[in-house]
Amino acid sequence: MLCVGKLGGLGARAAVLLPGRAGLGGFGAGLRARGVSTSWSPVGAAFNAKPQGRRLDLFGERGGLFGVPELSAPEGFRVAQEQALRKTDVLVARACATPPGPQTVLIFDELSDTLCKVADLADFVKIAHPEPAFREAAEEACRSIGTMVEKLNTNVELYQSLQKLLADEKLMDSLDPETRRVAELFMFDFEISGIHLDKEKRKRAVDLNVKILDLSSTFLMGANLPNKIEKHLLPEHIRQNFTLTGDHVMIDGLHAEAPDDLVREAAYKVFLYPNAGQLRCLEELLSSRDLLAKLVGYSTYAHRALQGTIAKTPETVMEFLEKLSDKLLERTTKDFEMIRGMKMKLNPHNSELMPWDPAYYSGVIRAERYNIEPSLYCPFFSLGACMEGLNILFSRLLGISFHVEQPAKGEVWCEDVRKLAVVHESEGLLGYIYCDFFQRADKPHQDCHFTIRGGRLKEDGDYQLPVVVLMLNLPHSSRNSPTLLTPGMMENLFHEMGHAMHSMLGRTRYQHVTGTRCPTDFAEVPSILMEYFANDYRVVNQFARHYQTGQSMPKHMVSRLCESKKVCAAADMQLQVFYAILDQIYHGKHPLRRSTTDILKETQEKFYGLPYVPNTAWQLRFSHLVGYGAKYYSYLMSRAVASMVWKECFLRDPFNRAAGDRYRREMLAHGGGREPGLMVQGMLQKCPSIDDFVSALVSDLDLDSETFLMDSE
Repeated sequence: MLCVGKLGGLGARAAVLLPGRAGLGGFGAGLRARGVSTSWSPVGAAFNAKPQGRRLDLFGERGGLFGVPELSAPEGFRVAQEQALRKTDVLVARACATPPGPQTVLIFDELSDTLCKVADLADFVKIAHPEPAFREAAEEACRSIGTMVEKLNTNVELYQSLQKLLADEKLMDSLDPETRRVAELFMFDFEISGIHLDKEKRKRAVDLNVKILDLSSTFLMGANLPNKIEKHLLPEHIRQNFTLTGDHVMIDGLHAEAPDDLVREAAYKVFLYPNAGQLRCLEELLSSRDLLAKLVGYSTYAHRALQGTIAKTPETVMEFLEKLSDKLLERTTKDFEMIRGMKMKLNPHNSELMPWDPAYYSGVIRAERYNIEPSLYCPFFSLGACMEGLNILFSRLLGISFHVEQPAKGEVWCEDVRKLAVVHESEGLLGYIYCDFFQRADKPHQDCHFTIRGGRLKEDGDYQLPVVVLMLNLPHSSRNSPTLLTPGMMENLFHEMGHAMHSMLGRTRYQHVTGTRCPTDFAEVPSILMEYFANDYRVVNQFARHYQTGQSMPKHMVSRLCESKKVCAAADMQLQVFYAILDQIYHGKHPLRRSTTDILKETQEKFYGLPYVPNTAWQLRFSHLVGYGAKYYSYLMSRAVASMVWKECFLRDPFNRAAGDRYRREMLAHGGGREPGLMVQGMLQKCPSIDDFVSALVSDLDLDSETFLMDSE
């Protein structure tokens, strides 16, 4: 596809782009921090202050979303998409008329940028804007640009203009590595659409692509639909835990944290009860993906999906997962024994451990062993304090600081959205982060990073500054206190800010590989690495201050929190291994040797250890099969890399500027413009093996190798 949101498709955690640079209304406004007289820095003060409503301005001109003039009203999306489509026609003609050379790649990248500027921005607006008219207009723009992308992916003349370049060995050898890689990535996107096939097979590939999109959409919708059961089939005393509608009880999730065993059991059995239509949809989706992969020259869908990743092949992924599972076995068994013991203690009449138990009972063990009640921690983690902590960390590690700007009228979609300019001490303005942090009606309940505009070097020599949105679901401030974060919310904020820094510092020549537009098993490394910083006392001590007294968080509180995260962590990781292996099998050799439910049962019993529950089909709720098909392992592999980078480069000193500069130079700066394995190798000064990855993950589970609690003195 020419318009790419690399992280799991358009709009998954990081995937969008936008127009222009400092002149496009609003992006270049001066750096102004909101003045609030507290002891916080300007950044901390701005995020601890209530949003100040604008004075009524009946005659002032309303700007557009993100400073794009056309988007002052929903109708502007039609104008923006029409401009993009007209420019696309011009660029296609230019690409076809240009002799093969580096200019070919520049034109293709501008083509991609032109479409992504509208599609990726629209992809964010369609889920996040509070006004239905904006959401609908954005949805229509996505459809319109999507149709154009399909058309381009079947344009033989356009394909041939790129093919001529790639076929000329001498010319390819003369290109710099980044340009060569981008040319190859564009060709890969083309060939996935089957454009290199004969006419009949090409039509089949196009039809399969359309079918896969439709099935993906249907499966995602079905994965989140509630199941209902006649209320007389549930014991009366647990019905109030669910939604009652007439004679039925609606169950919309697993209720994994419910204290009552029977509530969790009922939710598990009803919510995961198989739906025949959803089952057919999944089977068709998997077989269609397999057919498309075979049609375009791969033995399985997994082989196609893993091109260009750290892992490279499904065989490597399975070796990684199986070795990890073997290493986890003893620890997981101990975790399950501990969880079973707690269940027996609290419920002696029914102590068999079932799949609906671990999440709840591990939480009980955590609370009993460590006093980590969130209300004890929240006062130290005001939003302003956490933002100040990020500012301090990035300043010392990377020479980067945040400056709060007042958005222009119409620039943001909700008045509590804050705008940050990201400024380097010597390079100046790097880009913008819009912080959409607070809960509101109809806002998706997920923490994500969206690229609204990718960075790239423009023809006039200026750099197109990246623009991103970080979306969280934090509580609003109250009359008596600023927004206070739980430890989990604080860690999520650091995680998402890791993605944002990747976007700001992945200053590639081409937007096709800017920032987070890189292979999935590398894309989570910068965000997971930030979790290690968020759990290091030396970092936390810089910012965790009580919002009323100014007292720093005591070290023993951070220690308890870190130790509590090790409780049943092996069982949690084993669950992720099971999901990842299931994903690999589903996208491996077809036809599948048995039903998806039989494969689930067999894989669960072999790689998780808790019994399969008859008449359940968890795979029908496995929504990651859509955006992360054959790539669910990526989170584990990214965590392994992040763990190694932390231990090798930052454990001794989390503020080491030389290590920070090397991290930027070797890993962040390239976006997806360099092979991920080479970036990891450059950072670690060695080529890690599968055993190294496994050891890094397993050593993180051990309290005796605790890395978070080291004294800096």
